[in-house]
Amino acid sequence: MTPQEMAHIHAAAFHQSRPWVADEFAELLANRFIHAIGDTRSFALVQVIADEAELLTIATHPDHQRKGLARKIMVEFHAYADQAGASRAFLDVASDNDAAIALYEACGYEACGTRKRYYLRENGPNVDAIVMECRFHGN
Repeated sequence: MTPQEMAHIHAAAFHQSRPWVADEFAELLANRFIHAIGDTRSFALVQVIADEAELLTIATHPDHQRKGLARKIMVEFHAYADQAGASRAFLDVASDNDAAIALYEACGYEACGTRKRYYLRENGPNVDAIVMECRFHGN
């Protein structure tokens, strides 16, 4: 999957906020700690450093949403992170993104913090980020 394909999916999925561009994806993928999971329908960028994993972004193209692809990506992310030695994973999610929050809760995440007015919205007030954590039982 190329940075251009990632940027295309991200732009389609994140219409309320500024999507990441191909150069940003290319720069992230050059980092040895960052790994891409998925395909041209749905993907995630994840980072594992020492015993912590972080979901940097996850996006599913609107043509492929509600088919279980994001859930599959989360399972793959957890398996990758666990194999790499992570004992827990973190992510943040916009407080108004009910579908993503439900996905993360179903995957074992719990809220552990808030970043006030973290997400910028073009046509409205900024939105808080909910920081969520999931502990892996294998480590």
